[in-house]
Amino acid sequence: MKNTFLLLFQCPIMLILGIMLILGSVPSSSAQVHYLGNGSPWNQKAETGPDAVVAGWYYNLGITGIRVELVADKPKYLLVKYVFPGSPADGKISPGDLIVGVNNQLFNTEHKNGYGMDKFGADGPVLDFAIALENCQNASAMGALSLTLDRRGTTENVLLNIGYQSGTYGQNFPFDCKKTSLIRDQLYQYLVDHQGEDGSWGIPPQNTFAPLALLASGEKRYLDAVKKNVKMHARTTSSEDSSWLINWRYMSAAIVMSEYYLFTREKWVLKEIQEVYEFLVSTQYIDMNQINEKVKETHPHAYPKDKMDSHGGWGHNPGFEGYGPISMLTAQGALAFSLMHRCGIDVDPDRHVAAYNFLRRSAGANGYVWYKDQPAGPNDWADMGRTGASAIAHQLSPYQRNEHGKFAFLQAKVISQHPQSFPDTHGSPIMGMGYTAIGANVDPDYFRQLMEANRWWFTLAQCPDGSFYYQPNRDNAGYGSDSRIAATAVTAFIFSIPKGNLHLTRKKTIE
Repeated sequence: MKNTFLLLFQCPIMLILGIMLILGSVPSSSAQVHYLGNGSPWNQKAETGPDAVVAGWYYNLGITGIRVELVADKPKYLLVKYVFPGSPADGKISPGDLIVGVNNQLFNTEHKNGYGMDKFGADGPVLDFAIALENCQNASAMGALSLTLDRRGTTENVLLNIGYQSGTYGQNFPFDCKKTSLIRDQLYQYLVDHQGEDGSWGIPPQNTFAPLALLASGEKRYLDAVKKNVKMHARTTSSEDSSWLINWRYMSAAIVMSEYYLFTREKWVLKEIQEVYEFLVSTQYIDMNQINEKVKETHPHAYPKDKMDSHGGWGHNPGFEGYGPISMLTAQGALAFSLMHRCGIDVDPDRHVAAYNFLRRSAGANGYVWYKDQPAGPNDWADMGRTGASAIAHQLSPYQRNEHGKFAFLQAKVISQHPQSFPDTHGSPIMGMGYTAIGANVDPDYFRQLMEANRWWFTLAQCPDGSFYYQPNRDNAGYGSDSRIAATAVTAFIFSIPKGNLHLTRKKTIE
C-alpha cells in the first residue's frame, strides 16, 4: 500500500483521479488519516497556491489560521504545525504547541476519525474544537476563543479574538441562514477570481461544481464565467475521443452544458451536448464484444460472468477496460441522460434504462449504492457519493417517474440516516460531497439533517481569507495547489442548493 501511495503522489492529476477511484473499493478498517511509514499525509506539500507556505497537508482549524497534525500516539491532542500570518492565532500560537483543550475544557475523547461504519465522524478534539469555534462567533461570546496549550511541558491558556461579524450558522442551516448567504457570496467571487484563462478550474470535480455553483446563484453577473467554462467543455469534447480516463471529463461536460442550456436556452450549446451524448453512447458498456481481452490477464476478478454483469454501466474508459464499469460514473451517466433529455436530445431509452438497472443492481435494500453492480448488505452503508448521484438521477428520470421518485426518496433517506461519511467519500471527497448533497436534497429535510450533522466540517474548512480548504481524508490523495479551489467550489455549490435555481436542486415531489 505504501508503494501505491508513493505512485499516486508522482502521477499527473487525471491519473491520480482514476487510481483513487480504484483504490479502496472494499471498505477498510484503516483510519481516515493513514499514519504511513513514509510520513503521509502530513509530508504532502502544495507546490503553488495559498498553501505552498505550509510544509505539509494538515488539518485546518477554521478561521483561526492554525494548521494541525493528528498524532497517532497523542489522540487527545492537536499538534500545531503552522499559523498563517495576520490570522487571529498569529503571534499567540506557535508551531510545536499542543492544543489540549478549548474554553477551559480539556479534550477527553480520542480521535474517532476513520473509514468504516464504526469509525466515521469527527468525534474527539477535531469535533470539540469545531463546536467551540462556531459557538464563540455568537454575539454573546463576542468572538473570544480560549485555547489550553501544552507548550514544552508547561500548561498555558491563550485567548484568541476570532470576531463575530458573520455569526453562527442558523437553526435551519443552510436554509434561511444569514451566515450561509454571506459565505456563499464570498465564494462566488473567489471562484470568478481564480478561474483559468481557458475557462477551467482544474479537474472534473471543480469543473462540475464551480460553474454549477455560479449558475445556481441566479445572478447575471456570474454568467460570463459560467459561459467561459461551458465553452471550455465544448472545445475539449467531441463525439469521438481516445484520451485516457476520459469518462469523468465527459460526464462533467454533459451535466454542466445541459444545466447551462436549460438556464439560458442558448441554441449553440445543443450541438455540443449532442456530441457529448454520442460519445457517452459509444463508451457505455452494453455488449460483451466491447470487452478488452487483456482484462482476463490484468483484472481476472472483474471479467464479466455473463452478458448482464456490468451491463449498462460506464467505467473510467470506454467499454469494458480494466476494472470495468462502476456505480459513480454510471449514476452520472444516468443523470446526464436525464438532463440531456430535458434539453431535447433524443436519448435512447433502452440505454438509459440499462444504466438505471445497473444502479438498482448496485443498491442494497436500504438504497445504499455499492461500488459496482452488486449490493452491499441490506443494512450496510459507507461513503454516500454514489448513492447521492443515483438518487438525483432517479429523481430526474423521464420514465417510471413514480417508481423512480420513490427510490430516490429511499436513497435520500439513507443518506440522512448516516451522514457521518459526508466529507470522506471514496476517491474524490469533493465529488462525493457534491453528489451526496444533491441526492439528500431530493427531500430538503434530509438535506438539512445531513448539513446539521456536518456543521463541524464547514466550520473547520473555512480559511481566514474566506476560501475553503480540502482537509486530509481517507484516500490521502489529490492534495495540491488547487485544494482551495476544489473545496471552495463544492461548498459554494452545496450552499447554493437552497436557492433551487438548477434542475439538480429544485424541490421535487413524487408524481
